[in-house]
Amino acid sequence: MNRPSRQESRTVYSTDSGTMCPTCSKPFTACTCRTRAAVPAGDGVVRVSRETKGRKGKGVTVITGVRLAPDALQQLTTQLKQLCGAGGTLKDGVIEIQGDHRERIVVALSARGLQVKRAGG
Repeated sequence: MNRPSRQESRTVYSTDSGTMCPTCSKPFTACTCRTRAAVPAGDGVVRVSRETKGRKGKGVTVITGVRLAPDALQQLTTQLKQLCGAGGTLKDGVIEIQGDHRERIVVALSARGLQVKRAGG
C-alpha cells in the first residue's frame, strides 16, 4: 500500500491551534506566508484615470500602479474613500473610487511623495 505524501496528509485542523495554513502548515495565527506578500512591480508611476466601462454609465476614478504591500494598499484605499466622501473598492491592486475625483486624488497622492500622472481624457 502506498503511503500518502506529506502534502496529501497535512494537518488541516488542530484542536490546540485551530485552522492550519495550507502553504506553511502553521496555525493561521502564526502564519508566516501571509505576511510575505510581494509588492507589485511597476514603473513607479501612479496613474489616475476615469472609467465608465461596464458600469452602466456611472463613472469611477481608477488608481493603478501604487507599489505598496496589500495591507498598506487597503489602508490607502480607505483614506482616499474618506477624503472623497465616496464609496470604492480595491480589486487586484487597483483602487476604484466612485465618482470623478481625479484632481483631489492627484493632489493627495502627490502630497504623499508619489509620482502621479493623470491618464486618459
